[in-house]
Amino acid sequence: MAEASLGQIIGPAVVLMGAAVVAVPLFRRLGLGSVLGYFAAGLLVGPSVLGVFTDAESILHFSELGVVMFLFVIGLELRPTQLWAMRGQIFGLGLVQVAAAVIALALTGIFIFDFTAPVAFIAGAGFVLSSTAVIMSVLQDRGEISSTEGQKSVAILLFEDLMIVPLLAVVAFLSPLSNGQARWSDILLALSALLVLLVVSRWALNPFFALLARTRTREVLTAGALLVVLGAALLMDFAGLSMAMGTFLAGVMLSNSSYRHQIESDIEPFKGLFMGLFFLAVGMSLNLSIVAQEWRLLLLMLIAFTIAKGAVVYAVARLFGSARHQALHRTSMFLQGGEFAFVLYAAATSGGVIDARENVMFATVVILSMVMTPLLMMVADRFLRKEVSMDGVDVACNLEGRILVIGFGRFGQIASQILLSRGVNISVIDKDPDRIRDAGRYGFKVFFGDGARLDTLHHSGANEANAIMICIDDPKTAIRIVELARHEFPQAKLLVRSYDRGHAIELIRAGVEYQIRETVESAYLMGAQALRALNYAEVDIEEAAEDIRRRDAQRLSEQVQGDLMSGSDQLHFQPVPEPLSKPPAPKR
Repeated sequence: MAEASLGQIIGPAVVLMGAAVVAVPLFRRLGLGSVLGYFAAGLLVGPSVLGVFTDAESILHFSELGVVMFLFVIGLELRPTQLWAMRGQIFGLGLVQVAAAVIALALTGIFIFDFTAPVAFIAGAGFVLSSTAVIMSVLQDRGEISSTEGQKSVAILLFEDLMIVPLLAVVAFLSPLSNGQARWSDILLALSALLVLLVVSRWALNPFFALLARTRTREVLTAGALLVVLGAALLMDFAGLSMAMGTFLAGVMLSNSSYRHQIESDIEPFKGLFMGLFFLAVGMSLNLSIVAQEWRLLLLMLIAFTIAKGAVVYAVARLFGSARHQALHRTSMFLQGGEFAFVLYAAATSGGVIDARENVMFATVVILSMVMTPLLMMVADRFLRKEVSMDGVDVACNLEGRILVIGFGRFGQIASQILLSRGVNISVIDKDPDRIRDAGRYGFKVFFGDGARLDTLHHSGANEANAIMICIDDPKTAIRIVELARHEFPQAKLLVRSYDRGHAIELIRAGVEYQIRETVESAYLMGAQALRALNYAEVDIEEAAEDIRRRDAQRLSEQVQGDLMSGSDQLHFQPVPEPLSKPPAPKR
């Protein structure tokens, strides 16, 4: 009996993981993104296709733990001071976007679909609450969470999460079952829960983790981290608030803790697992029979709501100072409804504000919008690549400098510091407008230009430069620039950032005066520091470092003349351990 029960649990889990393992890599290979892959896998195993899973709603509620954990991890990355500094964006930008979008969507529902005012309001308010899971996943994948535009998106999402509370109160007020009265006791309960969470997070969590750390047991710390996340979520759910918002606040309060990185690493595997499950559950929730029956109305609602919301998001972004391409990028992310719409529609249905059919229709539109978001973002990205904003960016023209620096990423910025400290006149070009604008905020004048173009090199002063520093992280482009400069600007010495040993060999063969692998010196210093940690004498450390540098240079020289296997005798080899079992005697 027990074995049968276990099999019944494992079987569907294997099917679910198998669908994800196949669909996600396939969709990523096709350039469609992992989120869309999860949606497709969920649709495949859901009730509309194979029917392996029939209770998609239960799985969806359970998988919301992924969103909860995701917001907790995001909170760990934000200090309370950062969150306080964002208050203007949260309650300014967020409020304007949400209020304007609700009005636009409600009017769309009234004038296009002939909804009553309460129904139009509920439909619009649900679609306004964008998917935290989708947008945060996109921001994290692109490394944009800490950027200026990323912070604005986070601020809007935080305000939308906060809005679930007053929206539920409005639903209670509109409900004919409540006689037009919202339950103020619920609002008081919500505020009390927030206060309790803030007090516990501020003064109790750090001592709590300090106590757990004394056990020196990794599993106990993991259990403690899960307890904090799930406890905060449960408290918020009990108070009728957003679980994600509760765990986010707990994460923010722990962001200054010395245990932050340990907690983050403990939560990370669970977060990834549940986030994938959430997207799978959304795909399962899509009822293809309803789509087939009402496809005209659903398509019209999807298009109308998407256009109305997109117009508002773009207008608000421009109003608050975002450049054109930044506004378009944000618009492409916020063109969908989110997971909190299901909560709002369910509450409105139980309160008699909307009927069951309207609930299903609105929820289906939200699911379709979430599915369409990755595709819309890909279209937007291709358009933005063609239409890059040049606001605040000057094109390289008639530049003069003793040193021409190509590429102003992390490597180029650090390398330039030494030159600037001695007052050397340098010219800097980069082909990323966002990076150029960011450099301008810190007082660096960087010009727009593609170093792989001969005309750009001429305009950048390469014909007069004493040296050209190629600091980009693209090996093929670096080689192409070297070939151009070697032929057209022989007076300039070429100093190049190499990606790895193979790239370094290629650069040396191309005739550069100096190349350096981007990680080699920092790795040498790390190894030397490890010897210091073992209390080796400084003389021995310097000898070891010099020996490794000499061996590496000799090996590199032999590889330039030969192939990658040349100079292997210069490596330090560790003794090979003896086999655990005695080898068989040789046959005679």
